[in-house]
Amino acid sequence: MEVTLLQKEGNHVKIDIDGKVYDVDVCMLEKNICSIIHKGTSYNAELTKENDGKHYRVNLNYSVYDIDMLDSQAKYMRMRRSKAGGSGSQADTITAPMPCKIVKVFVKPGDELKAGDSVLTMEAMKMQSNYKVAEDCTIKEVLVSEGDSVMANATLVTLNV
Repeated sequence: MEVTLLQKEGNHVKIDIDGKVYDVDVCMLEKNICSIIHKGTSYNAELTKENDGKHYRVNLNYSVYDIDMLDSQAKYMRMRRSKAGGSGSQADTITAPMPCKIVKVFVKPGDELKAGDSVLTMEAMKMQSNYKVAEDCTIKEVLVSEGDSVMANATLVTLNV
C-alpha cells in the first residue's frame, strides 16, 4: 500500500492511497491516538513510531498497517531505484515524485555532471528538496524552468548516462 500526502491545511488532509484520493480531517486526541473523519464517519487510529522515525505501525478497525513516511527526495530515490531494476544506477530521466514547484534549476543542456552534483531544487508540501545525480552523466534536455508547477511523474530533465 502506498500513501502520499497531497495537501495539508490545518486538520484537513488530502491523501492518495494506491491511486485513490481521499479528503479527511485528522486530529490528534492523545499521544499516539488520532481521530480520522472521512465522509462523516469517525475512525480512531493508534500510531506507533518505529526506531528510525519514518516507519509507523497503524492499528485501525482491528487491522494493522505498516506505513513508511517518505519525503519527496526519498520517494524519488525509491522510484529511481525501481526504474533502474533496483541496482541504484542513474536512470536516464529525472521525474517529479509528486506535484511540486521548481524552485531552482542548476543545469543546462550539455552540462557534464559528476556523481552527487545537484540538478534542481523543487518544493512540495512547503519542503524543498535538492535532486542530485547518482553517477557521472551529461544533461541532454531540461524540460522545466524556475517557477514552473508540475504534476507527479512529469519528466523534468533527461540525461545521457
